[in-house]
Amino acid sequence: MVASRVVHVTSTDDGVAARELRDGIARIQEELQVTPEFPEDVMVAATAAVAAPRMPDLDRTDLPLVTIDPPTSMDLDQAMHIARDGDGYVVSYAIADLAAFISPGDPIDLEANRRGMTLYGADSRVPLHPPLISEGAASLLPDQVCPALLWTIKVDATGEGTDVTVERARVRSTAKLDYAGVQRAIDDGSADETLMLLKEVGELRLAREAARGGVSLPLPEQEVSVEGDRWHLEFRAQLPTEQWNAQISLLTGMAAASLMVYGRVGLLRTLPPADPRDVQRLHRTARALGIDWPVEMLYPDFIRTLDPGRPTHAAMITACTRLLRGSGYVGFVGELPEQARHSALASEYAHVTAPLRRLGDRYAGEICVAMCAGEEVPGWVLDRLGELPQTLQKADQLANRYEGAVLDLVEAGVLRERVGETFAGVIVDVDPKDAKRGTITVQDPAIEARVMGSEPVPLGNEVTATLAQADIGSRTVSFTVSS
Repeated sequence: MVASRVVHVTSTDDGVAARELRDGIARIQEELQVTPEFPEDVMVAATAAVAAPRMPDLDRTDLPLVTIDPPTSMDLDQAMHIARDGDGYVVSYAIADLAAFISPGDPIDLEANRRGMTLYGADSRVPLHPPLISEGAASLLPDQVCPALLWTIKVDATGEGTDVTVERARVRSTAKLDYAGVQRAIDDGSADETLMLLKEVGELRLAREAARGGVSLPLPEQEVSVEGDRWHLEFRAQLPTEQWNAQISLLTGMAAASLMVYGRVGLLRTLPPADPRDVQRLHRTARALGIDWPVEMLYPDFIRTLDPGRPTHAAMITACTRLLRGSGYVGFVGELPEQARHSALASEYAHVTAPLRRLGDRYAGEICVAMCAGEEVPGWVLDRLGELPQTLQKADQLANRYEGAVLDLVEAGVLRERVGETFAGVIVDVDPKDAKRGTITVQDPAIEARVMGSEPVPLGNEVTATLAQADIGSRTVSFTVSS
C-alpha cells in the first residue's frame, strides 16, 4: 500500500459504512496515541494569546491578498498577490506568523514540539496547534487583520526568482477562494490579474522545473464515499490551479533555502538521489498498470507524461511517492551539510509556507526574517537546530502511518464484499526473506497489497490473483496466487 491522503468523505446518511469509518479512525488514533484534544494548560495559554496577540508594526493591509485552499479548510497559512514588474513579476506571499501567539517554551510551543505536524486522514484531523489559533486568530481568514511573514519575491520573464525579502507585517486577505472556483474563473476569463498571473507564473515555474531536471508529483487525492453499508474509493486529479499554486509555495521554499545557504544558518528539507532499485520497481508498477515507460526515458520525463485524471495514471503517480521515502531535514550553523539538496526538485529547498500545520516552518521562517532584517537568528531557534531534524522526521513518520492506516481501512472497506473474486495484476516486489510473499499491483481497483503464493511469486509477471482477505477490523487486504 502506498499512502495518499484520503481528503474528502461524503455520506448521505448515518449508515453502517459511515459509522464503521468513524469507529475505525477512532481506533487508529487510539493505537497511535494521538488526539485532536489539547491539554488544559495549552488551551489556557492559547486563550490568553488570542486575547492579546503581539502584532507587528508594519501595516500592509493595503495589499489585496487572497487565499486559495479546499473549500472547507480553515487553517489558512498562505495568502498571495501577484503583479507585473516590467517584463517580470512581483510575488507577495503572506505566511501566517505564530510569533504573535506563541513564546518559546510556553505550553503551546512545548505541545507543538511534541506533536510535530497536523495529521490528516479522511474527514479526521489531529491539529498541531489549538484550533482557536490555527483556524481562528492566526489563520489568514478574509477581512481579518493578521500577523504574517510577508515574502516579496521578484521573478524574471523566464520564471526565475531574482530577489527575495521577508518581513513581519499586518495583512488582511480580501477573499477565501477555492481551487475549483479559481480554475473556472481563469478558464472563462473572469479572473482578476492576480489569478491570471498565477497561471502565467505557475506555468513558467513548471517549465523551469523541467529544465533543471526536477519534478513535482501531481499527487492525486482520494475521495471516499460512504452510503448505507457501501464504501467507494476514487482518485481525484489535481486541477492545474493546484499545481500553479504549489509552484508559488515551492518558489518561496527555494528562496528561503537560498537565504539560509548564503547566511550559513538553516533548516533544509532534503532528499537523496533515487535508489536505482526503486526506479526498477516503478518500471514494474507501470507495466502492471498498462502504462508505457520506455527504458531510455528518465523518471522526471516519465512523470510529465502521466495524466492524473486517468485512474491508472493516478495510481502510478501515487506509487512514485516511494522515491520520496528518503526525505528528511538537516539543520546547520556554519558549513553547508554534504547532503543539502532535494533531488526531486534539483535544488536546495526549505519548508516555510505552512507553519500552522508543520512545526519546522516556524523555525525556518524565523531564520529568514532575521537574516533579511540584518539581525542575529534568535537563540531559541539555534538551540533547537540540532534536535529539530529528528523531531520533524518522527512527525513525518507518524503522519505517514496515520494516513496509511486510514487508507488501509478504506481499501479494506471498499473490497470487503469482493473476497474470493479474482483480479488481474503484476507482482512488483518480492520479500527478500520469503520468496513466497510479495506485493501485487492491481489495476481495478488501482491498489497495492500483500500477496502470497504456494510457490515463489514471479517478480514482474502478470498474474491472476484471488482476494483472500479484506478485513476492516485489522485494516488488512491480501491476495493469493496459485502456481
